[in-house]
Amino acid sequence: GATPLRKGGGKANAREKAKASERAATAQLIDQLSVCQEKLFASRRHKVLLVLQGMDTAGKDGTLKALFGRVSPVGMRAVAFRAPSEFERAHDFLWRIHHQVPVWGEIVIFNRSHYEDVLVAPVLGEIDAAECKRRYGHIRDFERMLAEQGTVIVKVFLHISSDEQRKRLQERIDDPDKQWKFDPHDIEQRKRWDDYQRAYEDAINATDTDQAPWYVVPSDCKTQRNLIVAAVLLETMQALKLAYPAADPQLAKLKIE
Repeated sequence: GATPLRKGGGKANAREKAKASERAATAQLIDQLSVCQEKLFASRRHKVLLVLQGMDTAGKDGTLKALFGRVSPVGMRAVAFRAPSEFERAHDFLWRIHHQVPVWGEIVIFNRSHYEDVLVAPVLGEIDAAECKRRYGHIRDFERMLAEQGTVIVKVFLHISSDEQRKRLQERIDDPDKQWKFDPHDIEQRKRWDDYQRAYEDAINATDTDQAPWYVVPSDCKTQRNLIVAAVLLETMQALKLAYPAADPQLAKLKIE
């Protein structure tokens, strides 16, 4: 006779089908992104900066790999910002950021960014509310300057729930092949969950501008996360009306012997 479905099995199967559909849709968007990236690099008339922010395990690395693993590395660069060195701390907080922004024809992805300095710093008590407010102003001015100089800025907050973060941290501990990703410091940061949520809310509200908008992307489901970020980035790049450089009429006469 027919095997009865396990409790919840129907929902599980439906979710797996949905994930497969999301992966397929994302793959199609990535193919289009790849063409846009080639046109961007060929024409060198724009610069694109994608900022990925989120709590630990929100999927910054996973998003980067999913979206750009099949895109040509030519004209593309990923920058991971860790805690600043003493030398970097001796400068203004944007100093180490500025020389990593994209040049003409380039896509740069920031894995963490200048926003760490208005998220971690206030939560840990390294700066007070007045200094944090000043930094919001510096960030708005900095991003406005980049935009006026031809940089298209897309800022994405990968929003993960506390329960999902707990599951992902536990997976890192339980899987020997993932333990290299685990940092005991993440547990201390998790204890300040509510403080970080408020810090993100304040930072996003203070720096969401027309020239540098924020996109809050739900990230408990990895396939949905990747699909949404790919769609946002593709829509942004398509709005640039990218095209290959005009053909050189002189080349029509050139014959290679």
